[in-house]
Amino acid sequence: MTATVPTTAALALGDDALILSHRLGEWAGHAPVLEEEVALANIALDLLGQARVLLSMAGDEDELAFLREERAFRNLQLVEQPNGDFAHTIARQLFFSVHQHLLYGALAAGSGPFAPLAAKAVKETEYHRDHATQWTLRLGDGTEESHRRIQSAVTALWKFTGEMFQPVEGLEVDWEELETAWLAAVTDVLEQATLDIPQGPRSGAWAAGAGRQGLHTESFGRMLAEMQHLHRSHPGASW
Repeated sequence: MTATVPTTAALALGDDALILSHRLGEWAGHAPVLEEEVALANIALDLLGQARVLLSMAGDEDELAFLREERAFRNLQLVEQPNGDFAHTIARQLFFSVHQHLLYGALAAGSGPFAPLAAKAVKETEYHRDHATQWTLRLGDGTEESHRRIQSAVTALWKFTGEMFQPVEGLEVDWEELETAWLAAVTDVLEQATLDIPQGPRSGAWAAGAGRQGLHTESFGRMLAEMQHLHRSHPGASW
């Protein structure tokens, strides 16, 4: 395996974890209930821990997080989507955490360079998946208003999910098998939550998703500016 192969994959996985961690951190002080504020913060910290390990495999973690330009990030467009309301955040979590749990499970079962990390992180991702699943069920099968909001979020984010199964150089997994398992798991949750399965495309010309190629959505630039502001304003500073 060449040196560049794990770097490509480490950046992709590390950027997914870093950017979603930052998005979830934006809920600090704004979550609907105190218990949920703690839960979202804990998930954000889990993801940040994963990001630190993965970005360190690719280079200097601080430089990669705080000094790269927008086009150099390789995260999925799904994870950079704004939080929206709570239902929107939960739908994003459901789609990504089911994917991440399946992916890390496959990597942990292999012998590649990401197997040790995946073996440790798969339990975290299982908790993330279960948290999103329980909230999807509560919102979907809750009030008329909660049902409307989670259905709207699921439909709006559906077009970003196909990108999760584009092969990433350096990750030796069966992407087709992964996507089949993801669709089955997500469909089961949505049906239990009395939600409709979106009919829109998940890949192709009418879908979204080119984050792995460095193309990001409009909101990503604003999020990145906020995330990098302190480090860029005080270069070399330390506590």
